[in-house]
Amino acid sequence: GVFLPSIKFLFCEQITQNSSQSCTTKMKIVSTVADMVATRAALYRSKMKAGSHHHVLLPTIGLIPTMGFLHYGHMKLVEQARKDNDIVVASIFVNPTQFGPNEDFTAYPRDIARDAEMMREGKVDILFTPTPEEMYPSAASTWVEVDLLKGREHTARPGHFRGVTTVVSKLFNIVQPTSAYFGQKDALQCIVIKKMARDMLMQTDVRICDTARESNGLAMSSRNKYLTETERDKAGVIHTALMVAKQKFKENQHLQEYSSSVLLQSIRDQLLLEPLVEIEYISIANIKDGGETEKIIKGEPILISLAVFWHGEIRITRLIDNILL
Repeated sequence: GVFLPSIKFLFCEQITQNSSQSCTTKMKIVSTVADMVATRAALYRSKMKAGSHHHVLLPTIGLIPTMGFLHYGHMKLVEQARKDNDIVVASIFVNPTQFGPNEDFTAYPRDIARDAEMMREGKVDILFTPTPEEMYPSAASTWVEVDLLKGREHTARPGHFRGVTTVVSKLFNIVQPTSAYFGQKDALQCIVIKKMARDMLMQTDVRICDTARESNGLAMSSRNKYLTETERDKAGVIHTALMVAKQKFKENQHLQEYSSSVLLQSIRDQLLLEPLVEIEYISIANIKDGGETEKIIKGEPILISLAVFWHGEIRITRLIDNILL
């Protein structure tokens, strides 16, 4: 993961890859699909370049889909997209269809003015901020769902990934990005979106970037706002538990196979040292579909993921994290 203690903004001197990018570029904020399509088309045309042998070099577009209340992890995605592409589009949309009936859709932190300023500092070209009514017209009844999806996060949040894949497919259709950027913290989401893009023959390269972390290892998340400063310090136990499992994994590398319960128990023991933690699940799975595995087999990569309920002073907060081994 990427460790940094606080938000850092990206400035123009950091942008060196594409000479067409400059500090004079003004970010456009659009809220309707029609405006997004028109603004993208105009910017796309303006970025076309003449190549050799009378060929036209088509500009690349990077998309960063977010739900807003941005943190350093989001800005690392923006930075990578800016390095890779001629045009950078970001979206802020708290997607109602990926929240369950007892989840925090209404309470999810929002600050569009703050987020827009951060995106502007990151040299985003277009910021797309649609409403639920814009993304889900009243007559809409079509969903995109990855079949045969496995994984504990899928079981824990029924309907969540259908909401994710549906809204991401809509964003891909609207923006038509060359590449789209997601954080590794939402591991099963990354697996699902990559599979959706592959299965549906979408012409978008789904790129996964390292989890950004606080100095104590806590995965950065918009929901960390719900934790007090003291609780954020204590919540480093989540990452510590994963690192304990990583060490156990290294110690057993000489074995051809062994029970995954060895790693599961080491994580559980570490988490239970913190009284504010209630374990929802700990998962050891394959990286193809997130399906559980009972055995660790030498040479086969695994995904260790977990979700806990943090019983904090402000509210009970669901926190997730993972590592690939």
